[in-house]
Amino acid sequence: MFSKKYMAKVRAHLIIEGLVQGVFFRANTRGKAEVNNINGWVRNMSDGTVEAVLEGDEEPVKKLIEWCHHGPPGAVVKNVNIEWQAYKDEFKNFTVIREI
Repeated sequence: MFSKKYMAKVRAHLIIEGLVQGVFFRANTRGKAEVNNINGWVRNMSDGTVEAVLEGDEEPVKKLIEWCHHGPPGAVVKNVNIEWQAYKDEFKNFTVIREI
């Protein structure tokens, strides 16, 4: 029997649309991910969106996704596309990918 602390591991691929570049969206996402033991990456895309892959316990990942709907001060998020994927446990930390 599992303890109450057991949480499912999940993976989410996000595309965040709006005014999300030049407002420290990536840095803030990384900080929130690190505090919540979420692994993966975040990067700016050439079309002005921010892309991220998040892996970790279900509740912290869902909370970070919720934060992505408004982002840091200065961001104007129009939409967050979420694709739930199979958990792969492929990351050891959370990184900012500088440019594509």
